[in-house]
Amino acid sequence: MNKSFEKVILRSTGAKEVYEIEEVQELWSGYGKILRYELSGTEVKSVIVKNVCLLKRAGQIRGGDISFERKLKSYKVEMAFYQNWSQRCGKDCRVPKGYAFEWQDDEFLMVFEDLDASGFNGRIRSVGWKEIQLCLSWLANFHATFMGEKPEKLWSKGTYWHLDTRPDELKAMKDMALKNAARAIDRKLDSCTYKTFVHGDAKIENFCFSNDGNSVAAVDFQYVGGGCGMKDVAYFIDSCLYDDECESWENDILEFYFKELKKALEMVEKKVDFEVLEKEWRKLYHVAWADFYRFLKGWAPGHYESRFSERICRKVIDELT
Repeated sequence: MNKSFEKVILRSTGAKEVYEIEEVQELWSGYGKILRYELSGTEVKSVIVKNVCLLKRAGQIRGGDISFERKLKSYKVEMAFYQNWSQRCGKDCRVPKGYAFEWQDDEFLMVFEDLDASGFNGRIRSVGWKEIQLCLSWLANFHATFMGEKPEKLWSKGTYWHLDTRPDELKAMKDMALKNAARAIDRKLDSCTYKTFVHGDAKIENFCFSNDGNSVAAVDFQYVGGGCGMKDVAYFIDSCLYDDECESWENDILEFYFKELKKALEMVEKKVDFEVLEKEWRKLYHVAWADFYRFLKGWAPGHYESRFSERICRKVIDELT
């Protein structure tokens, strides 16, 4: 790590000394690491450090310049979210506290609260209805908090698979019907009346469960931005359920999400016509699903085939055309 960054950690936390404990994980495509540091001489016992090094050299940037520029912006967006917006997130859409954010040349430093030390050390891959409810409730409260806000310094259109940022994947698609409908699907989502901030990468792996199993926090805000909340809901469900579960639980999932969204909007005193919002967003759930499936079919052609998603896409395409 850049030596000046160690001074940033000490200054931002009030610590006297800092020690690397472990590498939590390597960032996608070798862009850096997430590390856990132990601190001494302060009440904060440990922090999570996201150290990003964006070296633009031949062979190091997978996917070429488009991929590099997208990734570069994503880290700037994440810093902007924590600096300008994250303080709005309460206990019902818990996010880690941010201590410091530095950007020098091609290197980023982000210092966060250690959620494990704060009681959110649960990571799961297999979910039941309770875990789904907790995550849907988090999403509903996040969407309510930022309903109607303009995503300044964030992605104007959130999610990592947004069409305008994925020309290579669109070009690679072999499903011509879905490829030809991609723009219409994007326009349909973008033309919704009610918009909020979407997390943009709300997969089950980005939720941290509390020790008692009764609450969650979320991490990884590189692709937060404006849009319809159904993008997050569809992507989250696709990340943790099998096809038959996605289909058989769909009504229960949407009923619970909208119940939580209504409650959350009332709590944050956002003045919206909820009946109109719910009617609009329910119709966009399958559109959002088709939008993400479009990305998958271009990102890894031939590797993602889902009968449930295929049926949804054909239905959406028929309705749009």
